[in-house]
Amino acid sequence: MSVKGSDRDDSGDRRRFLQLLASGAVLIAAGSIPDRSAEATVPAEEPESQEAEVSPAEDLMREHGVLKRVLLIYGECIRRINAGAELPPAALVDSANIIRSFIEDYHEKLEEKFLFPRFRDVHKLVDLVDVLTEQHKAGRKLTDTTLMLAKAWPLKDPQDKQRLTESLYLFIRMYNPHEAREDTVLFPAFRTIVTPNEYDALGEHFEKKEHELFGEDGFETMVDRVAAIEKTLGIYDLSQFTPHTW
Repeated sequence: MSVKGSDRDDSGDRRRFLQLLASGAVLIAAGSIPDRSAEATVPAEEPESQEAEVSPAEDLMREHGVLKRVLLIYGECIRRINAGAELPPAALVDSANIIRSFIEDYHEKLEEKFLFPRFRDVHKLVDLVDVLTEQHKAGRKLTDTTLMLAKAWPLKDPQDKQRLTESLYLFIRMYNPHEAREDTVLFPAFRTIVTPNEYDALGEHFEKKEHELFGEDGFETMVDRVAAIEKTLGIYDLSQFTPHTW
């Protein structure tokens, strides 16, 4: 009898144990018992988004975008001069002033002070750096000529008109390959000759210098100035440059 009673007790214990397991499974399914393993897979809440830092190469390359748009303006000015079409004097003067202040006195000064010496120190791309330096000097002389003649517009002397168009043409011809070589060769190589910390620090310095000279939205301000000139000359609408190929 004692054995049979023990069997009944064990059977009752097993039933109670199974009931507890069943109730626990229901609680988990209902979410009453937290699932710790699930918590581990939930990503931590990300901090509020901050303005992305601009690297030195990106900073310089987007400034090349401003330069490129001014080169397109110069090309339109040449077309109008040669065709005897109307040319608003302010459009050419403002464009040359952007080249002088934003490209020559700021952008190129950064390259000459912070990039070119580092390449010379490690004896890398020195020939390229030497050519780029000479082209900076030549570009400033051309801008001197452009500003002088543009401020005197409309020019009555045909030779002055020829000098102006030649100055614009030579500037375009030099800076198209100049900026392309920097974007595809010099700037990518620059990252390989400085440490990551130095690279990041230069990016911060470039941004700080830009803000000091042109305000918090210096780059955006220059883009807006260029766009205003493009609108004056009727070359702002990008779709007009799409060729009809059908």
